[in-house]
Amino acid sequence: MKKDIETEADIKLLVDSFYDTVNQDELLSPVFNSFAQVNWQTHLPVMYNFWSTVLLGNMAYRGQPFPKHLRLPIEAKHFNRWTELFTDTVDTHFEGCKATEAKQKASSIARVFQIKMGLFDVVA
Repeated sequence: MKKDIETEADIKLLVDSFYDTVNQDELLSPVFNSFAQVNWQTHLPVMYNFWSTVLLGNMAYRGQPFPKHLRLPIEAKHFNRWTELFTDTVDTHFEGCKATEAKQKASSIARVFQIKMGLFDVVA
């Protein structure tokens, strides 16, 4: 049986595993590595703090993630793939309430970003 997401070590495993997958993905890797030229040594700790804040409530993250995404050459298909890989990563390593919450939060974040970027129509 897999454990739930409970600790900073769990967050680190989630983030590291997820971005390892992203870096091997044909659709997402070029956005992160060629276009954005992400410095992974600085980006990963930011992501640890972000997901620790979202899931564990530790308030370590300070920032505004949305503006950084505006300049990226991304479409709905990129968000769909990001969400798919994130969900797969969570399911590979974890199960439980926080794992479910992580998948729901990731999906919600992707949806909000797409709406703000005009990539997702809001149904009234």
